[in-house]
Amino acid sequence: MPRSSVDDLIAFLAVAREQSFTKAAAKLGVSQSALSHTIRGLEARLGLRLLTRTTRSVSPTEAGERLLVSIGPRFDEIESSLTALSAFRDKPAGTIRINAGEHAANSVLWPALERFLPEYPDVRIEIIVDYGLTDIVAERYDAGVRLGEQVAKDMVAVRIGPDMRMAVVGAPTYFDGRPKPLTPHDLTDHNCINLRLPTYGGVYVWEFEKDGRELNVRVEGQLVFNNIALRLKATLAGAGLAYLPEDAVRAHLENGQLVRVLEDWCPPFPGYHLYYPSRRHASAAFAVIVDALRYRG
Repeated sequence: MPRSSVDDLIAFLAVAREQSFTKAAAKLGVSQSALSHTIRGLEARLGLRLLTRTTRSVSPTEAGERLLVSIGPRFDEIESSLTALSAFRDKPAGTIRINAGEHAANSVLWPALERFLPEYPDVRIEIIVDYGLTDIVAERYDAGVRLGEQVAKDMVAVRIGPDMRMAVVGAPTYFDGRPKPLTPHDLTDHNCINLRLPTYGGVYVWEFEKDGRELNVRVEGQLVFNNIALRLKATLAGAGLAYLPEDAVRAHLENGQLVRVLEDWCPPFPGYHLYYPSRRHASAAFAVIVDALRYRG
């Protein structure tokens, strides 16, 4: 097969999987116009339309879907085999892509990788912060990070962090003239700072447990954010109560900037795990990253 035909098929796979010329072009490192020209040339040679294009989306036609299903796994196998060859190099090398939430990336991944990077200059690490429960296989990540209870049973899971606790906190000024909540139900009378997660289809429900009794509360308030930094900033400003990881607010609790409530309703739970498909070829680069992240507490 001519090299140009291989390149054209790789271009088609990128567009079909990303369902976007913009994202595929960025991934391949080419311009959108060049990528569009390549796809048109492939379609002309085959005499078939492979992609349906609209102003909002790109999706495979029936013929395109058949081609995607047929050649996609073969190219994946070739890529995996080439990646596995890096194990024969003197030093681990290659790019490892990891999907993780904001808190996991800041509290677990970066502290470990900061120590790891100087020892392995030929290893490149790409961390994509994402709150959704992303399908790492479909999105072609090498691994993802989730809480232990969220990892699918068909994945290999490696513990990379200690048990966690959540904390309901507010600024002292917020409690001026307001009673502190004594039970989770009391939160319905408070101005709470919410978190929006795409996976949950809306605003995250605060989760509590005490003496084996689980209780979920849908709180209300003036503010909704999709990250920790802004929720913490708003809480420190006295804008309301927030439900945040304990380690993210510990320093503020110790210096009196924040007050904790409902502590007895927030027990520890399994912390972060790195997970990846059991069938994944373990390259030398991936193996050393897993070892660097492994929790040894």
